[in-house]
Amino acid sequence: MSRPIQLWYWPTPNGWKISIALEEMGLPYEMKPVNIGKGEQFAPAFLAISPNARMPAIVDPDGPDGRPLSIFESGAILQYLGIRSGRFYPQDPRGKAEVDQWLFWQAGGLGPMAGQTHHFRQYAPAMTLDQRHLAYGVRRYTDETNRLYDVLDRRLDGREYVAGDYSIADMAIWPWILPALQGQDLADFPSLKAWHARVASRPAVIAGRAVGNELRRNLGAAGREAEQARKVLFGQRAR
Repeated sequence: MSRPIQLWYWPTPNGWKISIALEEMGLPYEMKPVNIGKGEQFAPAFLAISPNARMPAIVDPDGPDGRPLSIFESGAILQYLGIRSGRFYPQDPRGKAEVDQWLFWQAGGLGPMAGQTHHFRQYAPAMTLDQRHLAYGVRRYTDETNRLYDVLDRRLDGREYVAGDYSIADMAIWPWILPALQGQDLADFPSLKAWHARVASRPAVIAGRAVGNELRRNLGAAGREAEQARKVLFGQRAR
């Protein structure tokens, strides 16, 4: 029997991608918390796995050649898990290309843009006294996130899932649709709204999304501990 995959994780959209995938694929795993608010992503043991000092990362103790294999970057992890499990990642070239392009769309577009939207709308107001300096960033990234929602809404018109059957592309995209944080109204995107509800109802998505919920605190909150966490996250330098 395979040994559990180590999931180095914190409950964020990128972390949820992998906890959802592991639940969907039925792969045994153990969660290794990486408290990004306390700077644990800069610890030497974690940097040996994830040199970019970002989670999630995984260690598969039973890699393809029987030796442990560590992987960082959530898109690469999803591809690896899809191949390893033989599920949710097509083997035929056409189907694989369909999934890959939407996986990379999330990794290169929706994730970074929505992440900046979170920063300027949720965290930055607690970090500066001059709120006028925030207006451009809030508008710029909220508008771009809105555009990406529209791209996804048009893609999902007449489709149940993003790239044919339910796949790692859906697992990558779904955690980043957070309209309450991003300033969007899903009623403006009916196909996206229906897809989001469809994915959210899957038992493995519910289970994966709940992993580590007890660990998370609101970094946009006031207080000394939240202020220190923001300094760690937004003044980041591996040390």
